[in-house]
Amino acid sequence: MMKSRSAQALAFVFAFIVAAAARAETTKFEATLTGDSESLSTATGMADVIYNSVLHTLHVDVTFTGLLAPDTASHIHAATALPLAGNAGVATTVPSFPGFPLGVTSGSYDHTLDLTSLTSFNPSYVTAHGGTAASAEDALVAALFADKAYLNVHSSEFPGGEIRGFLVGVPDNCATGLLVTGGALAMLGLARCQRRRSS
Repeated sequence: MMKSRSAQALAFVFAFIVAAAARAETTKFEATLTGDSESLSTATGMADVIYNSVLHTLHVDVTFTGLLAPDTASHIHAATALPLAGNAGVATTVPSFPGFPLGVTSGSYDHTLDLTSLTSFNPSYVTAHGGTAASAEDALVAALFADKAYLNVHSSEFPGGEIRGFLVGVPDNCATGLLVTGGALAMLGLARCQRRRSS
């Protein structure tokens, strides 16, 4: 009976580790888009970017509203010299994300970039960062993790960019919760096994 319970406890811990590892393949970054550092525009927006290190994808989800003029482009710039400050060249597709709503003052966008494809990057960014999609991905991901990448929306009134925000990593509360819960359950199971052995 003791062996059976120990085996069950070990199976649970193994399943938990596998689940935690599967969740660890994605990292979420968020940005609040404003005109504070670009144009003093009162427009606002939100951007969620999820990087998948196994599939080599970048899921981009953007909403924006209140632009002072119709938009002309949107993309991710990287890498700035300092975290959360400065300007950088365009890293992702030019002139804009594929299918991004253009010629509007409010809108939303939801698209996944294939980072194994050169078409997901600005050609000059690829050239400046090793010449391959893999090297461009490495550079972009390094910029994201260092808080040196920002997403912006350009407009006809502000061709240099009307609103933007630096993409900052978000802790995975779900995975953290699983880790704490799973760890506590594993400890409880081991404590019960020890009690039975000593009695």
